[in-house]
Amino acid sequence: MFLCAKVAKMVRLNKKTAKKLPVMGFWAKLKTPIFVLAPMSDVTDEAFRQIIAKYSRHGKKGGGPDVFWTEFVSADGLCSSGRDALLRDLKYKKNEHPIVAQIFGSNPENMRKAGALIQKLGFDGIDINMGCPDRSVEKQGAGAALMKNPKLAQEIIRAVMAGAPKLPVSVKTRIGYNKEDLKSWIGALLETKPAVITVHARTRKEMSLVPARWEEIARAVKLAKGTGTLIFGNGDAKDLNDAKEKVLATGADGVMFGRAVFGNPWLFDSTRSPEDITLSEKFEAMIEHTHLFEKLFGGVKNFAIMKKHYKAYVNGFDGAKELRTKLMNAKNAKEVEKISRKFLREA
Repeated sequence: MFLCAKVAKMVRLNKKTAKKLPVMGFWAKLKTPIFVLAPMSDVTDEAFRQIIAKYSRHGKKGGGPDVFWTEFVSADGLCSSGRDALLRDLKYKKNEHPIVAQIFGSNPENMRKAGALIQKLGFDGIDINMGCPDRSVEKQGAGAALMKNPKLAQEIIRAVMAGAPKLPVSVKTRIGYNKEDLKSWIGALLETKPAVITVHARTRKEMSLVPARWEEIARAVKLAKGTGTLIFGNGDAKDLNDAKEKVLATGADGVMFGRAVFGNPWLFDSTRSPEDITLSEKFEAMIEHTHLFEKLFGGVKNFAIMKKHYKAYVNGFDGAKELRTKLMNAKNAKEVEKISRKFLREA
């Protein structure tokens, strides 16, 4: 009798404790350290994600990001008459699973509705941007501006969780606004029980103009200990080996790659090193990327968006500067292919 009562009490305690833990969803199935693709506006669109999936052999042993992220999308926009245009940024292919949709906004009700929509669209998780320093985003009270309003930030997280109760909700942020405020800010986020907090190891004021301070990631890990929330570091991770060293040094559960993936869709393939990638391979990936962008976004997005990729694909060899100039003046994928193949023949 006593044993049964004791077991029953333990079950009640376990249920009570379980309610306090984050909803982890697919995150619980991943082995740490976890290496993921950062959400970057006008960069990590469906075209680039597909190129990364192909060249990093996503889903096969030894390659591929563990998780894809979409570009960030406005929750207010998804709740407006312009919704159909924004839905284009939330399209993805089956080979991109697991994939997380990132949204931004400062209206809790619109964030709740956006969360419900993302769950309906079949995403594996939802991420809330609370670190973007773009002025147009901050004017809406969103992105990095939320670091100045922790209570609203908490309300927004809980609203998204209410809208998408089946999905794990995560947050991408920074270590502070004008100055480091990690303990207070991360502490406020942890109270809402997010599945993951990705910490860009710089303040909003610092943008990306100073080296990332990974010692702050180590502090965030200590703050999150025992909460069930995973901590990812972001900022200046050069490659998988560098990321693994940063994980060992900080205790982070994973690393998010941003700028390192520019011009390097092989980044997540541990079987390839930058020295192994030939100029011909780089050009073929660039040409394929350009045609895919035109196929998916022709008439929807400005072709000039591709030009930031050309700066990354075309560098580090004789004649690179002159070639970049020509590519910057190209008007379509056909011209880019013609210019690139001509250079390869002559080189």
